[in-house]
Amino acid sequence: MVEAFSSLYEGILIAITPENILYCFIGCMVGMLVGVLPGIGPSEATALLIPLSYGLDSVTAIIMLCGIYYGGMYGGTITSVLINTPGEAASVITCLDGYPLAMQGRAGVALKVAAVGSFVGGISSTFGLALLGPAVADFALSFGPSELFALLVFGMSTVIGLMGKSLIRGLIAVCIGLSLALVGMDPISGTIRYGFGIRELVSGLDVVTLSMGLFGLSEILVGMENLSVAGKATAINSSKLLPEEVRPTVMSIIRGSFLGFFMGLIPGTSSAVPALISYSMEKNLSKHPEKFGTGVPEGVAGPETANNSYVGGAMIPLFTLGIPCSPTIAILMGAFMMHGMTPGPTLFITNPDVIWGTIASMFVGNIILLILNLPLAGMWAKLADVPSKLLYPVVLIVAMMGAYTVDNSVFGIVVMLISGVIGYVLKKLDIPLAPTILVFVLADMMEQNLLQSLKINSGIGGLFKSTTALVLLIASVVVITFSLIAELKNKKSALLTHDE
Repeated sequence: MVEAFSSLYEGILIAITPENILYCFIGCMVGMLVGVLPGIGPSEATALLIPLSYGLDSVTAIIMLCGIYYGGMYGGTITSVLINTPGEAASVITCLDGYPLAMQGRAGVALKVAAVGSFVGGISSTFGLALLGPAVADFALSFGPSELFALLVFGMSTVIGLMGKSLIRGLIAVCIGLSLALVGMDPISGTIRYGFGIRELVSGLDVVTLSMGLFGLSEILVGMENLSVAGKATAINSSKLLPEEVRPTVMSIIRGSFLGFFMGLIPGTSSAVPALISYSMEKNLSKHPEKFGTGVPEGVAGPETANNSYVGGAMIPLFTLGIPCSPTIAILMGAFMMHGMTPGPTLFITNPDVIWGTIASMFVGNIILLILNLPLAGMWAKLADVPSKLLYPVVLIVAMMGAYTVDNSVFGIVVMLISGVIGYVLKKLDIPLAPTILVFVLADMMEQNLLQSLKINSGIGGLFKSTTALVLLIASVVVITFSLIAELKNKKSALLTHDE
């Protein structure tokens, strides 16, 4: 522990040099700006900007690229709150309560809660990375395909809490998400499923393109039905966080910090998983779960904290064992190798200045993001007051640009437009959109890990040999059972209230 603090102190001295602070600031700004643009997430931005690091010192280059990563995680929050258009899968959860808050004239509240949660999640996971990394990485790496499949089943079980007013409609949304996830090449046999002879469908559908259509474009289509009402915010001061709004978010932020950090340790997960589980957990622990989805700060604080805390946790397997846990971390691993370093146990011995300088820079970067975003929250919030007839064309153009940049193909725009129409129809039928896109994200990972588990264990029995997998599967059954019981009780009480 003393050695870790000593190394961290040396890393801070490296991170606070003027050059490294400058490039950390540049990385955070670039990450935040690309996060605002739907279609360009942290992984795309990091990959695109790796060439900028060629002439830089190794530690400076990695600091800048890491800044892009966690800066992009916050940037996606802004569009999710203001225009209901998530830039990545993790931001889908933020739409559920962030956008309703904006429609109430409280966009500033949502953005400030997200900024504080992101800061606390980022700082706490960085402490975990510095002090607990090697110790907890061993346990996380015990997660094989069976354990990861069981974890994703648990994550899927929490989707029930997002099914809206009707369980039947929620199940329809789940089935749509599962069907969309089947499009593309089978991960084991290589068979093309639902390709219809279209070459672009061989690699499957892109989650960002679907999200922009289902959430952003469908919102435009619904809003255009009544331009005199759509997009108008209630006259509430959006720049102040009221005490009664702060108190419930404190525990949400603490829980999100622990959850996101642990999830980041597990190879094969994504930031969408801790965000989803955090939202479901906050809803189940709330005294007023029925208010979730109508605009409650806890629904923003927990998931935003979790997906930013995920960043620090995901760094641990990379630094200690050379195993990337997500696409963006894999790109960062490539950046390490490009600069002549191989991530793994020996990295702490051969390049301690780079590792500890990078870890320390994450403290600096999160402070920069907090300083940038708290004062700017009011400015961003004013965008929610822009008249819809001016805002909608801009949103549509930005969304189309984002859809194009995903694969540099017009096909992405076509998919976004079609999914937008589907989203519009689902909204008119009162079918919730969140389960559709979240099941789509989880189903792909679930399928790959299930097939790998079946192949390794020569059957389904392997899922029950692992204690961790068995506990997670039992927990999933418990969550589903209690969710269904709560659903039935709510239906019964609603009927009794109606009869009275």
